[in-house]
Amino acid sequence: MMSAKALLATLLLSATSAWQAPQPVNHQVSDNARRSLLVNAPIFALSSFATVSNASTDTSNLKFTTSPTGLQYADVKEGPSSTPSPSDGQTVSIDYVMSTTGARYGSKIYSTVDAGAPYRWKLGDGSTIPGLEEAVKGMNPGGIRRVIIPSKLAYQSASSTPISIIQECESGKGLGPIPPVETAVGEFQRFKNIYCNPDRQYQPDLVMDVKLYGKRN
Repeated sequence: MMSAKALLATLLLSATSAWQAPQPVNHQVSDNARRSLLVNAPIFALSSFATVSNASTDTSNLKFTTSPTGLQYADVKEGPSSTPSPSDGQTVSIDYVMSTTGARYGSKIYSTVDAGAPYRWKLGDGSTIPGLEEAVKGMNPGGIRRVIIPSKLAYQSASSTPISIIQECESGKGLGPIPPVETAVGEFQRFKNIYCNPDRQYQPDLVMDVKLYGKRN
């Protein structure tokens, strides 16, 4: 039986091997190649949060839907329809694995599963990126969804973002989910170098595997 960390390491090793060559000048081509690898990578950590004892979840046949806003999503596991999707004003709890299409070596940024600390917020309170809110509102508790979040629904490029927002991001106080500065120093630094970098002229997509635990009033 492999541990959760061992399974995650296997996933990262398979994804990282494709990114050893220097990054092409054409960022869009590079991002598309990385996105293709990520969206078809098997889900290890999210297949079972309590104990990762079963085989990885096959995602090779996932069918992605694109919403009017540009969010792309595919349900790996649907939650029971008897439990309604959350709506604005309700507090939700999720576990996620965050990856990026914009890293030169490797893709993973942060995992709440590794940290043992689910991400919680109140829908519609302005604390979380719109792309994640949209993704969660379409889920039923117990479901697992892979989402591709474009920059306009996540973290904008420096050219279109006020300096105050960039400074908040750099301090770990911007729109979530951001790796916690105090307990995930390396992960936060990796996130900051990609998504809070005023010298970066574009922002790559986020690819997130999300499990919705439920809602609270």
